[in-house]
Amino acid sequence: MSAAGPLVLFAGGGTGGHLYPGLAIARALVREAPGVRPFFIGAQRGIERDVLPTTEFPHQLLPLHPLYRKQPWNNWRTVLGGVQAWRALTQLTRNDRPAAVVGTGGYAAGVALAWARARGIPTFLHEPDSHPGLTTRVFARGAQGVFLGFPEASAQLTAAAPGAVYPLGCPIDEPPANHEARALARAAARAEWGLPDEAFVVLVMGGSQGARAINEVVDQWIARGLPRGVALIWSTGRAQAAAYLHRESEAVKVRPYLAPIAQAYAAADVALGRAGAMSIAELCAWGLPMLLVPLPTAAQDHQTFNARATAAAGAGVMLRQSDLSVDALSAQIALWQQDTTLLARMRESAQARARPTAARDIARTLRRLLQLAG
Repeated sequence: MSAAGPLVLFAGGGTGGHLYPGLAIARALVREAPGVRPFFIGAQRGIERDVLPTTEFPHQLLPLHPLYRKQPWNNWRTVLGGVQAWRALTQLTRNDRPAAVVGTGGYAAGVALAWARARGIPTFLHEPDSHPGLTTRVFARGAQGVFLGFPEASAQLTAAAPGAVYPLGCPIDEPPANHEARALARAAARAEWGLPDEAFVVLVMGGSQGARAINEVVDQWIARGLPRGVALIWSTGRAQAAAYLHRESEAVKVRPYLAPIAQAYAAADVALGRAGAMSIAELCAWGLPMLLVPLPTAAQDHQTFNARATAAAGAGVMLRQSDLSVDALSAQIALWQQDTTLLARMRESAQARARPTAARDIARTLRRLLQLAG
């Protein structure tokens, strides 16, 4: 690496929930401190393998592996990959000492954070979930800054210095800032989707892979007959789309994936989906009440914690996958349709949780703590 402005390493990935916040923070940091040079460290086997080559940032993919909790005999891969990654980081920065390492979670972050600690390099963490992951819990002590997507996570980070915890939210694309702009966006989005303005629009989303359990119930719901006035924008996931494309109609818009997703958020009244941190952050920013069905197999059951926190704040309703049915779904949508006061209150609660400027706020905090020139 050639020496220029300060180098900041971003380490994280494995899933989009750990990679995309890092990208958003890095872009905001470049806007705040144009001389800074973000560099991404990721795993060869994570989502970053496909995403990072499409970005503007230099990067290096390393032979990192997660902890194999259910197959401990495979942890030799984790150890060997960690040693190789440590050596690669040392070689990468031999003549270019980083100003900081920002870990955004997942197994791709742990080695880089440990490597930085061993060299006295400042470390920062971003934790998107309400239940902090292993990497965050291990490295919170001694971090110069721990940025939280859910304020509830701070109760589980007692090792972190109180002044180093910043509940600034999850970095997302900002929606329109005021009611008038949102009303215009809503009308334009519904026109683009071909949906009537008076429809009660439910956005169904299960992430890039979709959510089979949710898709099956929604399919049964459509087969039974949607309630009068209800319309769907249904993101099935690419792998499952073929099974549901025949459900497309004037009231049902079926898409394998929504990218960009802003037009769907703008058109919707409520949402049904999993309880990933980034999705919840975006739904709160758009003021959409949500019916959250946590993924039962999520690591450390973090989606259940996310859903509970969101429900406790009055912004959503949690429904376990084992309780998800056409009757349960119909009952919740009917309640929202009929009780406009409840719906308005939940919208306000969602917006109260929103942190639409999270990327900018985190970047400004990083700039201040690292004393980076603007």
